[in-house]
Amino acid sequence: MTSTDSAPNAAQNAAGKAPAKDPWDLPDVSGLVVGVLGGTGPQGKGLAYRLARAGQQVIIGSRAADRAEAAAGELGLGVEGADNAECARRSDIVIVAVPWDGHAKTLESLREELAGKLVVDCVNPLGFDKKGAYALKPEEGSAAEQAAALLPGSRVTAAFHHLSAVLLQDPEIEEIDTDVMVLGEERSDVEIVQALAGRIPGMRGVFSGRLRNAHQVESLVANLISVNRRYKAHAGLRLTDV
Repeated sequence: MTSTDSAPNAAQNAAGKAPAKDPWDLPDVSGLVVGVLGGTGPQGKGLAYRLARAGQQVIIGSRAADRAEAAAGELGLGVEGADNAECARRSDIVIVAVPWDGHAKTLESLREELAGKLVVDCVNPLGFDKKGAYALKPEEGSAAEQAAALLPGSRVTAAFHHLSAVLLQDPEIEEIDTDVMVLGEERSDVEIVQALAGRIPGMRGVFSGRLRNAHQVESLVANLISVNRRYKAHAGLRLTDV
């Protein structure tokens, strides 16, 4: 006797269609090398630390190899340091965590090294004045869309925007209690980034749309900065009912 739970799949199979893919069936990314451009800054260094602590092979990139090597030495955990070009060449996944004002120039200079790579942009275009942080809107629409325009040979996604660098770098904190909104054009690429986020204890990667929706995700950091300042916190995000 066929249960009502299995009936939809049976009907799909009868029609020659594969059953719907489980959205939480994510690939094993434990063997991939992760490069972090801007890995000597607070956000990049924090991500490098958390991923390496989870067992990922990590390379920190910087404009100056000696700075990257020094930062890698501070982190330990097998983290390596290299100049940005070498970091990009040796990595399977490359996280872009450079300051916004150097975003375009950095990516333009690495177009060849990043060709064919999965690129994860986590840059937040922000301005600051007496009233606090506010979102900037790049001509392309977002930092992620700018990356996609500058790197036509790469597979660009967007993620890791809303993480506290303070929490990421704190060795006393075992888990980072937050969701990571992941955006991209190809499901397979998004799922790799989701799986990478899930390597960090307490963290979960959630598909949140295509790159055209990256601006509002990047902009939300301005709101989180306001939350943190008012409540003396390191706020993150949790998506409910998912």
